[in-house]
Amino acid sequence: MISSHNEWDPLREVVVGSAAGANWPSNDPVFAQESVKTTWRESPVPSGAVPQWIQDEANQDLDALASELVRRGVVVRRPQSRDFSATGGMYNYCPRDRLLVAGEVIVDCAMMYPCRDQEIECLHRITDQTDRMIHMPRDQGMILDAANICRLGDNWLFLESSSGNRAAYEWLCSQFPDINIEVCNFYSGVHIDSTIVPIYEGLVMLNASRVNPDNCPRLFRKWQKIWVHDVMPQDFYQYPYASKWIGMNLLMLDPRTAIVDAAQTRLHDQLDLNGITVIPMTLRHSRTLGGGFHCVTLDLLRSR
Repeated sequence: MISSHNEWDPLREVVVGSAAGANWPSNDPVFAQESVKTTWRESPVPSGAVPQWIQDEANQDLDALASELVRRGVVVRRPQSRDFSATGGMYNYCPRDRLLVAGEVIVDCAMMYPCRDQEIECLHRITDQTDRMIHMPRDQGMILDAANICRLGDNWLFLESSSGNRAAYEWLCSQFPDINIEVCNFYSGVHIDSTIVPIYEGLVMLNASRVNPDNCPRLFRKWQKIWVHDVMPQDFYQYPYASKWIGMNLLMLDPRTAIVDAAQTRLHDQLDLNGITVIPMTLRHSRTLGGGFHCVTLDLLRSR
């Protein structure tokens, strides 16, 4: 069963990603532009298979996350294995990027990197659970990573960026006319979930380096706000595929419980002051592989 409408209802079933077979694409024409648009100049953009020791350590952390979720009564699904270096793909590390769960509907997104389309082949056991799947057209100029969407029930935020364009926004509006979708333009990078992190209805955590009272989404006018002015930068191997702000990327298990990066002790304190129980966990390669706890999961079922 697929049914998930927001980011905070009690989590019942989830996909946890995998780093096995991870690869930095060498033949994807859009990924090839990463070296041009990146602001990081101290080391080159990686290419080819991710070192095995990184895959192994990342999988140890993902397995620990899966075990913790199972211990708390959550059903955990995992992607099927694939050697992405052999197929010219990327990885299964961030299932949040690939599919958009919109209530009982799954949206097959036309991702920024075309090679990432193949990740859906590792998720058939998940997509087979839905009675309705919508496929975004691949030949009409639409670009959307599912992680550009923040779901707030009958309201969504759409981050217009290099991984989500206006054509995709207009298409989503046509497919989901009962949902109010607000466009945000406060961050020119990629995904929204290290900038805006809803905790529960009425409370949101905001990246103060990107969001301010003037550009804050209208949906949050009456919400209480936790302003995050800095995070603890984590280590990475050779090239930081994610910025330090991946430390904000957390997973809500229910409106009062969050899995948060163990190194982000100031975040823990801010959440604690707002009545949120923090479960500290570690993803050693969140910056290297570009995914925190929200990125490496995809909630399939949240009880309302």
